[in-house]
Amino acid sequence: MSAVHYENYTEARTHLKELLDAAGEGRVATVRRAAGCAAVVDVARLRRYLSTVCPSKAEVVAEEGGWSIFIPGLPVAADGSSFDEAVGEMVDALREYADDWQERLRLAPNHQDNWGLVQLIALSDDRELADWLVGAHR
Repeated sequence: MSAVHYENYTEARTHLKELLDAAGEGRVATVRRAAGCAAVVDVARLRRYLSTVCPSKAEVVAEEGGWSIFIPGLPVAADGSSFDEAVGEMVDALREYADDWQERLRLAPNHQDNWGLVQLIALSDDRELADWLVGAHR
């Protein structure tokens, strides 16, 4: 089967099953609108791809009485009395960053390019995000 392209919202709505089936199979699936063209993609495929092209680069520091985690270039850091606690806190901090990005930071020049990271955060459950942070591959 080939890619599916719909020239407008009405056409895409009429063929929603075909559009979603194509996305689920990994085929190119697009919908054109006056302002541009949108791609429809399978969440699991997109999440897996983003996790490989957007490595966490998290740095972990053992400090007296605990652990700290930060990602250079991001205004996100977390601390915990154990490594696992610090990772859990970092997952929460990343979710807060993603929320802030959606609300306002996406418009800031120094945050605009974090689109992929925000997508990865939003598409991951806590375990997937923790694994991504520490470089675990499942």
